Amino acid sequence: MGIAFRYAARSDVGRVRSKNDDSAYAGRYLAVVADGMGGHVGGDVASASAVIDLTSLDRPDHHGEGATVLADEIQNANQNLARLVVGNPRLGGMGTTVTALLADGQDLVVAHIGDSRAYRLSGEGFRQVTRDHTFVQRLIDEGRLRPEEAESHPHKNVLMRVLGDVDASPEIEVEVLRPEVGERWLLCSDGLNAVVRPETIESVLRSTGDLNQIVDTLVELTLDRGAPDNVTVVVVQVFETDDGAPPAPQEGEAHGAVPDPEHARTSDELTAATDPAGPSSPAPQPRSESSAALLRRDLAARPHLLVGAAANATQTGRIPTVSDSVLQRRATLVRTSTPDTLADPREVESALHRAEAAAAPSPRRRRRRRRRALAVLTLATVGLLLVAGGWLANGWISSQYYVGEDEGNVAIYNGVSQSLGPVGLSDLEQSTDLRVEDLPSYAQARVRNAIPAGSLEEAERIVRELRDSARGESAAPAPTPRPTGTVRRATGSPVPTAPSSSPSESPGGAR
Repeated sequence: MGIAFRYAARSDVGRVRSKNDDSAYAGRYLAVVADGMGGHVGGDVASASAVIDLTSLDRPDHHGEGATVLADEIQNANQNLARLVVGNPRLGGMGTTVTALLADGQDLVVAHIGDSRAYRLSGEGFRQVTRDHTFVQRLIDEGRLRPEEAESHPHKNVLMRVLGDVDASPEIEVEVLRPEVGERWLLCSDGLNAVVRPETIESVLRSTGDLNQIVDTLVELTLDRGAPDNVTVVVVQVFETDDGAPPAPQEGEAHGAVPDPEHARTSDELTAATDPAGPSSPAPQPRSESSAALLRRDLAARPHLLVGAAANATQTGRIPTVSDSVLQRRATLVRTSTPDTLADPREVESALHRAEAAAAPSPRRRRRRRRRALAVLTLATVGLLLVAGGWLANGWISSQYYVGEDEGNVAIYNGVSQSLGPVGLSDLEQSTDLRVEDLPSYAQARVRNAIPAGSLEEAERIVRELRDSARGESAAPAPTPRPTGTVRRATGSPVPTAPSSSPSESPGGAR
C-alpha cells in the first residue's frame, strides 16, 4: 500500500504584473510550485525550467529514497539554470523558489527553498510547514523583529536562498512526514499569502470537498484584494492506493469539459485525456525524435497538470530541451511571454549539441578537462572564502548601532547607515519623541548624517545627550558665535560642535 494525490491547481498573472513568472505542476505523486524572480529577465524561464525538470519524479517507485531523490533533482535543476545562463548571458541573475511534495510509499517528502509555502491541514490542525528563506524571517528567528511587523517591513521580499546561477549548491530544506489519509496540502507562491491571511486559507481548505472550488476561491480572493503579484495555488489531498493504482474519483473533481488553461483540471479529467487505451495516446516515436518532443511525450504519458509559465511553454510547443544521456540531466529552456529576452531555441540546442560532441574522449580533451576541473576547484575555494567573509560581515553589521532620523524624530538603528544596492544594512531599533528640529543646528546635522555607536547602550547614551542639548537650546538665549568652537548649555557645561570631539562616535566614520 502507498499514497497518491488528488489535485487541482490554478495560476493567475494578477492585477499588476505584465507576465506570469510562476509555474506549477501537480500529478499523482508529485506537486511543485515555483516563483521566478520577476525583477530579473527570465524569471518565467527559471520557474518553468525548474518545474519541468522535476516532472520525471511523478512516479510511485522511489522505494523509500524519495528525500534523496527529490533533493538531488532540485540540485540538478539548479545546475541546469546555470547552464542556461552560460548559453544565454541575458538570463543572468534569474532565479526561482521551489516548494515540492513527493509521495514515496507511505511517506510524504517536503522540499523547499525560497518563500513559496506549504500548508498542511490534518487531524492535528492547520499549520505552515515550510519556513520562508527571507531576510525578514531571519530577523524574526533572531528575535530582532516581531512577526506582526514583518508584513510592513521594507525588505520583506528579499530572498536569502533561491535556485539560480547565484549558488552552485544551495541549501534545500527537506522533511519526511507520515501523512494521514484524507489530509490536504496547499502549495502557493507568495502572491497568495501576501494578501490572504492564514486563517482565511484554512477556512477555504475546510469549506468543501471540491478541490477545484478551493483553488478557484483562493485565487479569486487574491484578485479581489488587488493581486499585486502573480498568484499560483496547488491543492492536493492524500489517498491510499493499492500497488500504485490511481485514487478513486472524488465528488466534485470530474467536470468533464476542459477549462481555461489558467484554471484547474483534476486528476480524473487528465486520466481520461491521457488513457493509453484512448485515441489521444501518443504513437511510438523513433529514437531520433527531438528532446523537446520526448519531453512532451513524457508529460502526455501520465495524468498531470501544468499551470503558469510552464503551461504556456508546453502549449506553445517552444520547449528546446537537451537530454545529453541517461546519466546527464536534461536542461530546459522555455520560451514564454517575453520572446525578446530569450535566445533563439535553435541557437541554444546547437550550442548544447556542440558541447555534447566535444565530450568524445581524446587525450587532448582529457587534459582540457583536468585544467577545467582545476579551475572550477579554484573558483569554488574562492567562493567559499567569499561566503565565509559575507557571514562574518553580517555578524559585524548586526552588532553595530547608530543614531539617525525617523520621520523627523531622533531614532536608534541596528546596523550601519549604508546600503548594498537596493538592500539597506540597518533596521529601526526604536524611535523617540525627540524632534530633530528641536536640537541645536550642529546636532541636527550630526543626526541626519548618522552618529555611529558600538552598542545599544552607547546609542541610548547619545540620545540622552541629544535630549540634554535640546533642553539647553530651549533654555538658552539666542547664541552668539564663539571663536572657540563650542557653545554652552544653560548649566554652563560645554557641548562639542565637531563630530571628532564626541566620545560617542567611534573611529572610522561611515561604514
